[in-house]
Amino acid sequence: MQTKTNGSNDGRQWARSDATRQALLTAALQVFADRGYTEAGIADIVKLSGVSVGSLYHHYGGKAGLYLALWEELTGEQETRAVNTVAAARKSGVSDPIALFIAGARTYLGVCWERREAARLFHGGEGPPGFSLMRRKRARVWLGANTRLLRGQDGDHAAQVLSLVLTTVIGEAGREIALADDEASATAIIDEVCRILQRLAGEEPSAPA
Repeated sequence: MQTKTNGSNDGRQWARSDATRQALLTAALQVFADRGYTEAGIADIVKLSGVSVGSLYHHYGGKAGLYLALWEELTGEQETRAVNTVAAARKSGVSDPIALFIAGARTYLGVCWERREAARLFHGGEGPPGFSLMRRKRARVWLGANTRLLRGQDGDHAAQVLSLVLTTVIGEAGREIALADDEASATAIIDEVCRILQRLAGEEPSAPA
């Protein structure tokens, strides 16, 4: 009986901690979006979240930790959903590397719209010290993954350049999609970007459905 009670208590404690973290992230995103990273204050985040200052520092260590956690959450979702889309396309029989790349890109860009408030924040370029370096490192990893998806090998400069061009287009397009006025506009941008990616990759864009 004691084991069951402890397990139940552990579960409730975990749930409370998860709810606390989510409340802090939600409040931090709103405060960062309204004021920017530099002007955002811990007191504002605490007040909006209803969570204590001590809990904020316990879970995230301060304002910078919250900002980076939001960034990791967004980029993690973008990458995971893009990878899952590519895997599903492969499973359905798609083998052309460009088609797989564009399928992943479409999903990635879709997240830019779905999570547009966060995407706008990080495209703004502001952040804690060291954030720019972290973004560059993450971009290099993403570029390498895209090069491999396009079946490029080490030393394959043509594939590396193609990956760089296509990845840069996607990154810049994400900014415009996050700033779109409505879902229809965002969808139109995504469709056009995918056609541009096909042309840059040397393939004739398919007719819209």
